[in-house]
Amino acid sequence: MSLAAGVIGTGVMGAEHARLLREEISGAHLAAVCDADAGRADAAAQGAAVFTDALGLIRSDKIEAVVIASPDATHAELALACIAAGKPVLSEKPIAATAAEGLQIVEAEASLGLRLVTVGFMRRFDAGYVEMRAARIAGQIGAPVLLHNIHRNVSAPEWFTGAMAVTNSLVHEIDISRWLLGSEFTSAQVTSGPGGDPMMVTMQTDKGEIVSTEVYMNAVYGYHVHAQLVGRQGSIEMAAPARLLVNQAAAQSFSFPPNWVPRFADAYRLQMQAWVNAVQSGGSVGASAWDGFVTTSIAEQIVGVLASGDRIGLSFPPRPELYD
Repeated sequence: MSLAAGVIGTGVMGAEHARLLREEISGAHLAAVCDADAGRADAAAQGAAVFTDALGLIRSDKIEAVVIASPDATHAELALACIAAGKPVLSEKPIAATAAEGLQIVEAEASLGLRLVTVGFMRRFDAGYVEMRAARIAGQIGAPVLLHNIHRNVSAPEWFTGAMAVTNSLVHEIDISRWLLGSEFTSAQVTSGPGGDPMMVTMQTDKGEIVSTEVYMNAVYGYHVHAQLVGRQGSIEMAAPARLLVNQAAAQSFSFPPNWVPRFADAYRLQMQAWVNAVQSGGSVGASAWDGFVTTSIAEQIVGVLASGDRIGLSFPPRPELYD
C-alpha cells in the first residue's frame, strides 16, 4: 500500500518535499497539502487535496503521515497534534521555537510510548557525513579528538540577527556533530566578529572531544559546508562539494552552489525515502524528538551568552527510556 502523506507549508522546503512525494519517492504519494497561500498550495498539490486548516489535514482520515514545513513558530503545535492523532510526522527543524515546547513534544511521545516524530536534520543522510561516521565507528582514524565544522552562506538579509545564526544555522552543526561523534556536549563558548558575523563556537563533549564550528553568514563566494574529523591515528574530511571539475586557462576549478538546496538535494531525497520506509515498517529513522529538543536547548543556552562570550556548562533533563 502507498502511504498517503500530507505536506503542511509549501514554501521552498515544503514545495520540494511535495515534489519528492509526487515524483521520486517509492511507497508513498502526495495526498494533500496545506498553505495559507492558495496559489502556492495549488502549485505544490498538482491534483492532491488542498487544505486551508493544518489541523484539519492532520486529523483527516485520508492522511496517514504528515510532513511539517510551515513557519518555525507552528512546529510544536502541529507536531503535538500529529502525536495526538497517532500519525508519524517528519518535521523540518527546529522541532519547536523554544526548548520548553520541544520538551513538551518529547514528553507527549514518551507518555505514548511510541516514536512518531522525526526531525528533518537531513545532513544525517548526506553521503559525506555518512562516510565520516562509518569511518569513526570502524576506528579508521583512532579515537576522535577534534571536529572542525564550517558553515558559510553567500549572504544573509538584514533581518537575520546574530541569534538566528545560532537558531537557524548552527543547529545543523550541533545535531550532526552529536551524530558523527556519538557524544553529548557539555560546554560551549562563542566568539563573534562585528555584528555577530562571522561566529566561532567552541564546544566540548562528555568524551573530551573539542568541536569548533565557524558560522559565516556573509562569506560572499558561495554556500560552503565542510567538516574534518581528527583522530589519534589520522583524519578524515569532506572532499570538494562538486561532481565536475573544470580544466581551463591553466587551472582546475569547481563551483560552489548559491545555497543549501542543490548542496543537500540528495540528502533530502534520501531522508524522505528512509522516513517513508520506516513508517511503512513501523520503525523510526533519523533525528528523534529528543535529538530535536537537545539541539534546540543547546542553541537556546548558547544564545543566552552571545553578548558576554562566557563559556557555559550545558545541562539537560534526564533522557526518557524511549530514546535509549
